[in-house]
Amino acid sequence: MSLAGIVFGVGFFISTQAQLSGYQELFIETILGTDGAIRIEDRIQDANVFVAASTTKNTSTNFFITDKNNRRFVEGIEHPDNVIEAISELENFEAASPVIKGSIQLQSPLRKDNGQVYGIMVDEHIAVSALEDQIQLGSIEDFRGAPTGIIMGHKMAARLDVTVGDSIIIRAVDQQRRYRITAIFETGVSDIDKTRVFMHLSAARSLLKKPHGVSFIQVSIYDRDHAMVDAEAIERVAKHFSAPWQEREKSWMQLFKTLQISAAITVSTIIIISGLGMFSTLFMIVMDKTREIAILRSMGYTRNDISNIFLWQGVIVLICGTILGCGMGYLITFAISYLPMPLSGIFATEYFVVNSTAWHYVQAVIAAIIIVMIACFAPSRKAGKLVPGDVIRGTAA
Repeated sequence: MSLAGIVFGVGFFISTQAQLSGYQELFIETILGTDGAIRIEDRIQDANVFVAASTTKNTSTNFFITDKNNRRFVEGIEHPDNVIEAISELENFEAASPVIKGSIQLQSPLRKDNGQVYGIMVDEHIAVSALEDQIQLGSIEDFRGAPTGIIMGHKMAARLDVTVGDSIIIRAVDQQRRYRITAIFETGVSDIDKTRVFMHLSAARSLLKKPHGVSFIQVSIYDRDHAMVDAEAIERVAKHFSAPWQEREKSWMQLFKTLQISAAITVSTIIIISGLGMFSTLFMIVMDKTREIAILRSMGYTRNDISNIFLWQGVIVLICGTILGCGMGYLITFAISYLPMPLSGIFATEYFVVNSTAWHYVQAVIAAIIIVMIACFAPSRKAGKLVPGDVIRGTAA
């Protein structure tokens, strides 16, 4: 029973961690594919604080200091080309895309809806996002060749009851213009799919009456885990506020981490129950084999030798249990990855998403080792403390 508990505990530990890690990885890829690894936004204006310092009794010196936490921001990026040129020297920099963003109202023959327009340069934006792969209907080439073309989220298209090739009216800043839908995309993120509309940067400038500057710059980098360090470097180099994906999605990442810890604790209870069973079994064996232990002590076995006999019983069960459990975890993870599980909301997937790593196996084995060794320690220590004379007299406790 103890062996079976360790096998199932280790197997389920690995499979649950692989599932949670898989969904977390899919969420990160979705975020990077829609909003980029780093977003450069408003220009930073440092606020200088005036300080008067007395140097002598009758004289004083005035100076200024900069308070990092008291920064002011100027909305938008006035010279995006200069910013991109400055950050392109960073080692981890891959590509950048300037974007103009604004609120709009869309009207189809049947209804109206509100949304957000994103004015982009096609090639630059494809380099920093997964937009081309997210297109369901139409193509990026159709959009590239249509100056008045737009790319719309599939949920917005469904609400407006339009499809590729249809024309709609877009209103913004007291003007309205007609655009043709050249493609429909799906990211799996509901808030994006029902509000976001892409159009060419020049068309967005004209519609929103923004002849110069952009709202933000979307940046992709080679090593996504280095985004926070790169964002700090960008702020120093470009003097613009930079938001790495870890900060933008901090609450979601904390949620995934909490779920992983919770699942690990829950599944570990199976191993803990197995450890309690092993403790009871070994303790009963010690009580039942007191005479045999006394004989071994009389033959010259030391206390450590007796303790090691019972410890090795636990080690053998542990080794067999972890090997079989790792195999079971692999099989469960492999089987789950082919189970259908349609899901959309914060990401889109049709199957269970798994991401099994060696660290999941290491965590499961470490948990099993700690629990089993604690369970074996007390019985083995008690066996080593038995005195042959007490056993013969029947006074051993």
